[in-house]
Amino acid sequence: MTDEVAQNEVGLGRWLLELVAMVGTAFVLALAIKTWVVQPFIIPSGSMIPTLEINDRVLVNKFIYHFRQPERGDIVVFSNPQYDPVVKTLIKRVVAVGGDTVDIKDGKLWVNGKPVNEPYVHGLPTNPTVVKMPVKIPAGNVFLMGDNRTNSQDARWFGPQPVTRIEGEAFCIYWPLSGIKAL
Repeated sequence: MTDEVAQNEVGLGRWLLELVAMVGTAFVLALAIKTWVVQPFIIPSGSMIPTLEINDRVLVNKFIYHFRQPERGDIVVFSNPQYDPVVKTLIKRVVAVGGDTVDIKDGKLWVNGKPVNEPYVHGLPTNPTVVKMPVKIPAGNVFLMGDNRTNSQDARWFGPQPVTRIEGEAFCIYWPLSGIKAL
């Protein structure tokens, strides 16, 4: 074997090693970003219509709640409180936080004794609900409702949820391209 062939083999081996290292690093970075920073989600149902349509794709900020608590109006992805091996996460709007009292009167959401202006809502909340109203939200919990109030199984059925179940806040629709917008 000549020196030139040996150098080419060493160069090819080094190139392959660098390629494997680059691909591995990119994979680890992508996994870390998806786990702790931003993750895409597909909207599986019509419970958030008109804000989110079925099959919209949203990006979720997974680290925001390390710096602040969820606030009324936030659209959040959270672990499904009703075990379902297919639908592991849900997306809903925070309508009340710890210390608030929620009620539904004449199909309208009331928080702390005042009707809530909700221009994003489609349909009226159903009465009665499984959860007895009014309900006081415990500290460290949130009350989550879909924007499509007539077609959303939400906290009216499963009650207030611990903030620890929240995976992150949806901050934009990125697909379809015609629907790209901040939330």
